[in-house]
Amino acid sequence: MRNGSPVARAGRSAQRAAAIPRPQDRPPPGTFGTATPDRLSRQLADRIPRMERHHRAVAELSGSLARHIGLRDERLHAVVRAAELHDVGKVLVPDTILDKPGELSEDELALMRRHAIAGWLILRESAEPDAVATLVRSSHERWDGMGYPDGLAGDAIPLGARIITICDAFDAMTHERPYRNARSGAEALAELRHGAGDRYDPTLVAVFLTAVAPSPYRATRAIQ
Repeated sequence: MRNGSPVARAGRSAQRAAAIPRPQDRPPPGTFGTATPDRLSRQLADRIPRMERHHRAVAELSGSLARHIGLRDERLHAVVRAAELHDVGKVLVPDTILDKPGELSEDELALMRRHAIAGWLILRESAEPDAVATLVRSSHERWDGMGYPDGLAGDAIPLGARIITICDAFDAMTHERPYRNARSGAEALAELRHGAGDRYDPTLVAVFLTAVAPSPYRATRAIQ
C-alpha cells in the first residue's frame, strides 16, 4: 500500500509538524513595509537574475497545461499567478544558499524549504486571492506524500499545485544551476516520465509529455 509504512507515516508527521508556522518562520514586523508580492519577486530577480526567466517560463508552461486539462477563468488565473510567484518566499533565503555550487547541508536545506511557508505567508498578507497563496504553499508537494511543507499526497494536493510542480521541474532541469549542468529536453522529459506516480501526478505528466512540452521532445502517445 502506497505510503503505508511506519517510516513513511513518521516522515509525513514530521513534515506536518515542521509546516506549522512558528514565530521564527514569520518575517519580523515591517520586514517588507508596503512591498507587494510582485515587488518582492522583482527584488529576488534582481539578486538572482535567472529567477525572472524561470518564473515567466513556469507560468507559461503551467498556463498551457492548465488549459489543456480544461481549467478556465478564475482557476486558470490562479494557476498562472501562483506559478509567477511560486518562489517569492525565497526572498528570505540568503544568496549564499540560493547560489551555492555544492550540496546543501541539512540546516541549509531546512531553511530553503521554508520558502514555501514564507511565500504562503507573504501572499496571505497581500491582496492576492487565497487560492493563489494555497497553490504557492503546495507547489513542492509530491504525489507520493514525501514532499513539503505538509506531506500531502495524491489528489489531496491542489490540482494547480500539481501542475506547477511538473512545469517547475521541467524548466529547472533544462537550465543550468550553480550545483549542476542543464539537461536536454529529452532527458528532462525522461525524468518526468520516471517520476510519474512518485514525484508527479501521472495523468498530468502524460498530458505534459504529449501536448505541452516543447514540440521537438514531445511524446507521440501518453505514458502507460
